[in-house]
Amino acid sequence: MIRVVVVDDQALMRAGFRALLDAEDGIEVVGEAADGEQGVALVRAQLPDVALIDVQMPVMTGIEATRRIAADPALAAVRVVILTNYGLDEYVFEALRAGAGGFLLKDTDPADLLQAIGIVAGGEALLSPSITRTLIGEFVSRPPDRCTATGLEHLTRREREVTALAARGLTNEEIAAHMVISPFTAKTHISRAMTKLGARDRAQLVVFAYESGLVSARAPESRCEAETPDRSPGR
Repeated sequence: MIRVVVVDDQALMRAGFRALLDAEDGIEVVGEAADGEQGVALVRAQLPDVALIDVQMPVMTGIEATRRIAADPALAAVRVVILTNYGLDEYVFEALRAGAGGFLLKDTDPADLLQAIGIVAGGEALLSPSITRTLIGEFVSRPPDRCTATGLEHLTRREREVTALAARGLTNEEIAAHMVISPFTAKTHISRAMTKLGARDRAQLVVFAYESGLVSARAPESRCEAETPDRSPGR
């Protein structure tokens, strides 16, 4: 059973999400909140698998609520999905940096919403290739603020490679095919990279890859590759 909380300042929107989700076998809405502050308190009380949080709310925004949830070790298993009317805007980028596992438009098709909740509850990031391309467009105009100092020096060559491929929107299966390894090995490399970089999930790993300069939309190779020694003992 996937346990979900809905945080939105519009009562009608909360009611709609609850009706849709409660009608689905395997999903249970365990609470609703009308602002970010109430939402954080609700998440701490209920420990849901997924928190659907509106990006713009009174008292406390969805971004700040996400940041507080991500910063609480007791809530490490909670996955946050940001709800927005506006698509990929500055709020969504800030939410991803704050620790959100992905985002959904409020007019998302019901079947896509249900599928998304299952994906996020399973620990994956809700980042489609189209979203990743927009992330690329956002970060390509910015020079990286840091390179090896960001933690890249702690990644093995394989871990840097899978991180770069994930940042370009490839799934674990596609990464495995590209690197000629098993999907399980690809997933292991991704997990180790997230652990070393302190990323909650794949979404933060993608943000890290572009902000650090590990990958660039202008060139297929990493801008930091030559500066970062391979510390792995082998393949």
